[in-house]
Amino acid sequence: MLCSSLCPLWFCPFWYSVVFRMKVDIRSWLVAAPLVFTACANLGPPQPPSLNLPKPPDDLRATRKGNSVTLTWTIPTVTTDRQGIRRLGPTEICRGLQPELTECGTPVGQASAETAPSQSKEKKTIGKKSTGPKVPESYTDTLPTTILSDNPDAYATYAVEVLNPDHKGAGLSNQVRIPLIRTLPAPADLSATVTAQGVVLRWTNQAPAQPAPALHYVYRLYRRWEGAAQATLVGEVPASPDRTLTFTDSTIEWEKTYEYRVDPVTLIPRENKPAVEIPGEDLPEARVFANDIFPPAVPSGLQAVYSGPGQPPYIDLIWAPDTDADLAGYNVYRHTEGSESVKLNAELVKTLAYRDTTVNPGKTYFYSVSAVDVRGNESARSEEVSENVP
Repeated sequence: MLCSSLCPLWFCPFWYSVVFRMKVDIRSWLVAAPLVFTACANLGPPQPPSLNLPKPPDDLRATRKGNSVTLTWTIPTVTTDRQGIRRLGPTEICRGLQPELTECGTPVGQASAETAPSQSKEKKTIGKKSTGPKVPESYTDTLPTTILSDNPDAYATYAVEVLNPDHKGAGLSNQVRIPLIRTLPAPADLSATVTAQGVVLRWTNQAPAQPAPALHYVYRLYRRWEGAAQATLVGEVPASPDRTLTFTDSTIEWEKTYEYRVDPVTLIPRENKPAVEIPGEDLPEARVFANDIFPPAVPSGLQAVYSGPGQPPYIDLIWAPDTDADLAGYNVYRHTEGSESVKLNAELVKTLAYRDTTVNPGKTYFYSVSAVDVRGNESARSEEVSENVP
């Protein structure tokens, strides 16, 4: 009776044969008995089978651009009872207009079924639980125009529910909320024009003439070199009552091809917090080659001073500096009354002064100066000045 109360039925006959048929003496039995009961005590109750319900994700995130909402989360690798997952069913995408979802209801979409990451070759062991590397999943939902609103307090709530192959799940993931405010449409008339000051961008303002008091609109301008992966933010223009908006990118490098885009952004201000930003759809890119055909500014402030008594005669010229970033130097021109101007310098003058030692007594000379950039573009000539050699 003692044995049957402690051990499975198959166990007692075994030890009966050991103790009695092999005629083990009572001392041996007393030594073996604790081992018998210890072995019996180590046999736990049978475990129920796993329900194989994937553990709900707790890292769901959402971003909105225009009417598209992109959801991202990590694919679960274990079940709710800490067992490794071999296969997953589909993931249901849940969306509702209430502040909190209690169930998925009718899903707005599904992410495809996947093999669980825990079955990948890069398996790791944490305690007795097998897990694989974190594998992200994503889904893009398009907001129907019927639920968009002019109310900045209108939101949609999202969650996902990961199912097993039998289409059963353990509940919703964490929940995220996305504003349902209408965003600006993307104007399709972006143009880029190269000027001496840089690339001038123009587009039609799509913001309403009288926006809601709780809303602001801006346009952010991005530039990238042709073929580059990343774009750089080069400026921001607030929406205004003006129908046409412009921006000049003066930070370009000449002789490069650029691609520009303008992103309309809706801002919902919040007290003591950063504004909620909802970017609109991207504008088509405008492509432009920054060909520098623009000369530097015309030099100014030219003066001529004669020096000669007691030494060979000469005329000194000075002028104000040209501030163009790509300035290479200056050319100096001279002529006498009734003759054509000729360039005096064989190479560009790098300073703001020039001495003309090829003057003759009894003549009046007329001078002008031009500026030249590194690509050989030459400005118009400055105003002429004259000086007489006695």
